[in-house]
Amino acid sequence: MKKLYHLITASLVLYLSITISVTTAMLDPVDFLALQAIRKSLNDLPGSNFFSSWDFTSDPCNFNGVYCVSDRVIALNLGDPTAGSPGLTGHIHPYIGKLSSLIELSIVPGRIIGTLPDTLNQLKNLRFLAISKNFISGDLHYSITELKNLRTIDLSYNQLTGSIPRRIGTFRSLNNLILCHNHLSGSIPPFFTQSLTRLDLKHNKLTGYLLRWSFPSTLQYLSLSGNHLTGPVNRLLTRLNRLNYLDLSMNQFTGRIPANLFTFPISDLQLQRNMFTGNLQPLNQVMIGTIDISHNKFYGEIPPLFSSVQKLYMNHNKFTGKVPESMVANLMSANIQILYLQHNYLSGIQINPMAEIPLSSSVCLQYNCMVPPTHTTCPASAGTESTRPADQCGSGWKGKQN
Repeated sequence: MKKLYHLITASLVLYLSITISVTTAMLDPVDFLALQAIRKSLNDLPGSNFFSSWDFTSDPCNFNGVYCVSDRVIALNLGDPTAGSPGLTGHIHPYIGKLSSLIELSIVPGRIIGTLPDTLNQLKNLRFLAISKNFISGDLHYSITELKNLRTIDLSYNQLTGSIPRRIGTFRSLNNLILCHNHLSGSIPPFFTQSLTRLDLKHNKLTGYLLRWSFPSTLQYLSLSGNHLTGPVNRLLTRLNRLNYLDLSMNQFTGRIPANLFTFPISDLQLQRNMFTGNLQPLNQVMIGTIDISHNKFYGEIPPLFSSVQKLYMNHNKFTGKVPESMVANLMSANIQILYLQHNYLSGIQINPMAEIPLSSSVCLQYNCMVPPTHTTCPASAGTESTRPADQCGSGWKGKQN
């Protein structure tokens, strides 16, 4: 009986191999079986027809999202990337690891559940991994830590937990790491690669300090917003002079901001809702389009070098002195679109009471040590009190505007 079983099994394998070879233009049998398993574990959500072409009596290399070289699958892009497509549902089958020639794997937004299969670690040639905006859970320690050739990892907008594996920081070819909007915890590992340009870890539960050498100087995009990170970042930021986007908002960072930060080619700088302190001392005219340093502990006078910033949020700090004349001039000429200075200790602004602020500009000076111009408008979060109590502004304050 045992001999007969092996004979029947061998015959079935031979028959399947011949059938696959005839109907699939010689697609490797292992890849064929892997695609069949993947198809059985995933389905179109109502309104999606991504799998309509997946007819296994024809060549799988002609299926939607399947790309082959010779007899092997090298790229698998599952789901319809069209905007508004409902995507796929189901889970990722462990047979995904049998596509040993796979270079690219992506699954567009949908309702994929479950964990990343441990068999992903078998895809040694994988360069691009993007499974975002689904419901992937579990941690990363067993699924991708052996994939040293990865250049892009995008697992954003899922339900991943656990810590970021330290081994990811040693991936020499890694360009983009996007793990935002998950439930990751623990500290951020140091990154030793000199190719990393984009690091997006915002809206997780990450904790701990950032060291001077935590990130490489190759970074151009860094977002750590909405975590529980602490400590100073002055020495780290000084090194990251290629940044064009920086968002450290909604953490508990402390200490000063390096002066050279304002010379970086940044278009958007977000530092709000931390515990940064000190004077701001840019080295020259600040050409950053948007700067938000609100809800911190910065103090001293506002440097006129910020007058070229189009959208400037400096509210809820401890700034003193008068609003720079150059800033007022740019506001009145509509070169400044937003100027929020409310909830500071500013003592005056040189502005003609009869002048009309351009409709395209918005300025708020509420709750300072001066009477704000009556024609300024403020967001509801500024509150209803127009000026600070006299005992908060020193004995010399007389409630004057100029």
